[in-house]
Amino acid sequence: MDSGLDNIILLTDSYKITHYKQYPAGTSTVYSYFESRGGKYPETVFYGLQYLMKKYLTGVRVTKEHIDEAEELSKAHFPPGTGFNREGWEYIIEKHGGRLPLVIKAIPEGTVVPVKNVLMTIENTDPKCFWLTNYIETLLVQVWYPMTVATHSRACKKVILDKLRETGDPAEVAFKLHDFGFRGVSSVETAGLGGSAHLVNFMGTDTVAGIQIARRFYKAEFDTATGKCPGYSIPASEHSTITAWGREREVDAMENMLDKYPKGLVACVSDSYNVFDAVSEMWGGKLKDKIMSRDGTLVIRPDSGDPCDTSLEIMERLEAKFGAVKNDKGYKVLDPHVRIIWGDGIDYESLQTILDTLKAKGWSASNIAFGSGGGLLQKLHRDTQKCAFKCSYAVVNGEGVNVFKDPITDPGKVSKKGILSLIPDGDSFTTHQGDAPHPDDLLVEVFRDGEIVKEYSFASIKERAARGL
Repeated sequence: MDSGLDNIILLTDSYKITHYKQYPAGTSTVYSYFESRGGKYPETVFYGLQYLMKKYLTGVRVTKEHIDEAEELSKAHFPPGTGFNREGWEYIIEKHGGRLPLVIKAIPEGTVVPVKNVLMTIENTDPKCFWLTNYIETLLVQVWYPMTVATHSRACKKVILDKLRETGDPAEVAFKLHDFGFRGVSSVETAGLGGSAHLVNFMGTDTVAGIQIARRFYKAEFDTATGKCPGYSIPASEHSTITAWGREREVDAMENMLDKYPKGLVACVSDSYNVFDAVSEMWGGKLKDKIMSRDGTLVIRPDSGDPCDTSLEIMERLEAKFGAVKNDKGYKVLDPHVRIIWGDGIDYESLQTILDTLKAKGWSASNIAFGSGGGLLQKLHRDTQKCAFKCSYAVVNGEGVNVFKDPITDPGKVSKKGILSLIPDGDSFTTHQGDAPHPDDLLVEVFRDGEIVKEYSFASIKERAARGL
């Protein structure tokens, strides 16, 4: 069934349909920008614009059928006499073949930029389409979501890396935070965008939609013959595949996992009944010899209880059954045949708490990996990083005008003015506000008049995001 969501004229906030009447007479240019005004994290990873442009902005986007549909909806949606900009949309068909006369400049995707800096600018390329710039704000601002997931995921990576540097092996970090978020997000598109944003920083995922976005919109490397893939997973059980055996046969269900996957990594949920008995009496008892003879690692997944207390006790029980050694940093590491993954309630804060607790008790971060679902892909919103899109410059009757807001009730919402450039500032960046682009502007033209003019590969995005870690 057609979703009705392919009409660019209707992919906007209702009130923007009325804005074509509201600009000053003689307006010929509207120039706007996107930024993170602050938020939870002091810097952002810019990511996701290329997807939005490819999916929603490139090629022919306006047809007579789209205009008819939008006008029909507008007449029913608004009070009589509100009006609809049929003339403006028909002009885009007649003059531009239905392509959007806009130019977008942006920092290369994957770049880590301190908050309160310009990340993207947009303006019309046809003076008769000045009203179009902010019409597509609604769609473009949705870059907040993949950008915020990439930012949050990278912040989590820094936490894990810090603990691995202190207690273990930093080379393990790529698989230390696994995406469990597909089922917990609001849509398949959300899963794809958020899942791919996480893969900018890590390589472990169960959100297959994220792999598809990385492949199809960012040309991520993929080759079955060589095993190249933007994200990886391993065989793993869920409660249904264990509890279907019945409580009395839980150990048989566990043994079945070892038999069906005799080599490599395999993960098994172990809290269906009594996680401590499962660790000590089953994994560390009846199944110990089979685990120790495997060419691979069993990853035990407790899925309930206090994460610090439970993971700590499980490590101690595993040490008693399988042994542990101190690494060259003085922290205990379990026998390589066993590890733990904690996947319940993981977010930025709980991640730090668990790792701090384990370190304080003498355990290396190498012993544990994490899975995160809602805490990774869903417990975020536009104000997590205070993302905003504002007009900063216009041309009215041939004169350039600096445009800005300065609300007396909230100084944090003061907007930038003029033509904006992101320029180097030592090892960081700053925003230049002027009447023309700065010669050192780092913003790159990525879109013009319906065509993408600059693309970024997934590999290049990952490389940029990894700088400074």
